[in-house]
Amino acid sequence: MKLNIVIADDHPIFRSGLKFLLESSFPDITVVDFENGSLVLDYLESHSPEIVLLDIDMPVKNGLDTCEEISQRFPDIRVAILSMYKDAEMVKLALYNGAKGYLVKDNTSEELVECIQTIISGKTYLAKDVRDIHQQRSPEASGSMHLQEMIASLTQTELKVLKLVSQKYASREIADLLFVSVKSVENYRSRICKKLNLDARNNSLLMWVMEHKSILDSKAFN
Repeated sequence: MKLNIVIADDHPIFRSGLKFLLESSFPDITVVDFENGSLVLDYLESHSPEIVLLDIDMPVKNGLDTCEEISQRFPDIRVAILSMYKDAEMVKLALYNGAKGYLVKDNTSEELVECIQTIISGKTYLAKDVRDIHQQRSPEASGSMHLQEMIASLTQTELKVLKLVSQKYASREIADLLFVSVKSVENYRSRICKKLNLDARNNSLLMWVMEHKSILDSKAFN
């Protein structure tokens, strides 16, 4: 099988090493490399590789934003994230943005081939260092009364904002849809965070909607 892979990382030495590993591991492969996500997206306008490997921290356009755009515009292309981050938040954000694989750079050489073979087969691959995160029981599975009470405390407008956040709308897009100002949307988001006991200063709301998406998509929530 002919394999075409794109890699993106802003460190030339790492890109070179990764390219060497790929070419040494697969007999029939073409590897193209870039230094940021924006260049990758330009390339995908006229090329269709099977896999794109993305670093998270890159200039111009980072890996998570690039991954999300690829999953929306080029759904047949499988994306794997390469990162130094091992925390639950980054892994969940990567999966939420459409990644089919997550590799930790410390172990790239050991797991690279296994990751590529796994996602080519249509499955999801997580590095051994972060695999347990994916296996954690999601909060919505508990069906706790406390969760229902928190959702019930939201106003109808706050519920609409929360649903739109879960559908990946940005604050400006939500403002346009609800015919309010961006500042009003930010205030709604802040109040939602307070009622859900979340820290409004980080990605807590995004993490919450990821973990409770089945509830937000349910008929009971509409």
